[in-house]
Amino acid sequence: MPQPTTDENGHVEEIHWPSLIAATAAISAVGIAIGLGLPLLSIILEKRGIPSTLIGLNAAMAGIASMLAAPLTTKLAHSCGVARTMMFAVVIAAVSAIGFYYAQSFWMWFPLRFTFHGATTTLFILSEFWINEAAPPRRRGLVLGIYATVLAVGFALGPLLFSLLGSDGILPFLVGAIIILMALIPIFVARHESPVLDTKPERHFFHYIFLVPTATAAVFAFGAVSAGGLSLFPIYALRESLQESQAAVLLTVMGIGNMAFQIPLGLISDKMRDRRPLLAGMAVLGVLGSLALPMLVHNWILMAVILFFWGGCVSGLYTVGLAHLGSRLSGADLAAANAAFIFCYAVGTVAGPQSIGAAMDVAGNSGFAWALAAFFGFYVAIALSRPFFRPKRS
Repeated sequence: MPQPTTDENGHVEEIHWPSLIAATAAISAVGIAIGLGLPLLSIILEKRGIPSTLIGLNAAMAGIASMLAAPLTTKLAHSCGVARTMMFAVVIAAVSAIGFYYAQSFWMWFPLRFTFHGATTTLFILSEFWINEAAPPRRRGLVLGIYATVLAVGFALGPLLFSLLGSDGILPFLVGAIIILMALIPIFVARHESPVLDTKPERHFFHYIFLVPTATAAVFAFGAVSAGGLSLFPIYALRESLQESQAAVLLTVMGIGNMAFQIPLGLISDKMRDRRPLLAGMAVLGVLGSLALPMLVHNWILMAVILFFWGGCVSGLYTVGLAHLGSRLSGADLAAANAAFIFCYAVGTVAGPQSIGAAMDVAGNSGFAWALAAFFGFYVAIALSRPFFRPKRS
C-alpha cells in the first residue's frame, strides 16, 4: 500500500483515509459492544440477586483495569507492533465478552471485567495514537471530530441493540463478541500502514501526565463529569420530581449534543494556533451550565436546550484535548502521552461518581450541581495557571 506523503517536519500533508477508517471503524465496533455490554451485565447481575454495592464494585473494575493497562500499552506496541497489539486486544476482548455467559459464579466476573476493559483500553489508546499520527496538523481537529462522532454513534447503538436482544440466553453475548471481532477486519487490512514505534519513550509514563497538562486535565474532568453525571443524573432528576421518562429524554438530548458538536468544535480548533483558550472556554461554560441546573430543573424545555449545548461542551473537552495532545507530541512520545491521556480519563471515571455521590449525601440534591461545577472549575484553574509556568511543552 502507498504510504502517505509527509512534509519536512515528518507530518502527513493530506488525510490518509485508509488508516483513519481502519482505526475509527475498529474502535467504533468496540464502542457498540461496550454500549451493549454495560446495561446487559448490570441487568443480569440484578436478576441474579447480587447486591447493588457488589454490582458497583464489579463495574469499578473497568476503571482499575484501564489505569493498569495504560502504562503497559506503549511497551506492548513497541515490542509487538501497533496493529498486532490491537488485534491481540480484540481477541482478548471478544473472548472475555462471551466468557461472561459461561461464568456462572459471580467472582469470575471480576477477572473477566479486568481482561475485557484492559483490552478495550489498549484499543482506545492505540486507535487514538494511530489517528493522531495519521492526521495532518491543519486537519487534526476535523479528523478527531469525525472519530468522536462515529464513536458516540457506536456507544448510542449499543443500548439500542440491548433493547432489541434482551438479556436472556447467549444471543446478546454472541452478538457482542462478533461485533468486537469485526474490528479485526479493518485493522488487518491497514496493518502495514499503522504507525511504527521504533524508539521507546524517553520519559517515565507518569511524566507524560504532567508534560501536556492542558490535555490530560481536560480528559480527567471529562471522565469525572461524564461518568458521574450520567450515572447520578437520573437520581438527581427523580429527587427533583421529574419522571423517569423525562430524565431519560434529557440524557438522550445531552447525547445528541455530544454527537452534534464534535465536528464543529474540531473545525474551530483547526483554525486556532493554540487550542487552550477553546478548552478553557468550554470548561467555563461547563461551570455555568452546572450551576444553572438547580434553577432550570423545573423548566423541562429550557433544561433540554441547556443540556444539548452543555453535552457538546463536556464531550468537546475530550476531542479538543486529544487534538491539543497530538499537536504537541509525535512518535513514541505521542503514544506514551495517549496512554497517559486514557489513564487520566480512567481516574476521572472512578473519581467522578464517588465525589458527586458523596456531595449529594453531604449537601443534598444541590451537591450534584456543585460537584460538577467543581470538576469544571478545577480545569479552569489549570488552564488559567498555564501562562505562569513555561515548560518546554505545555
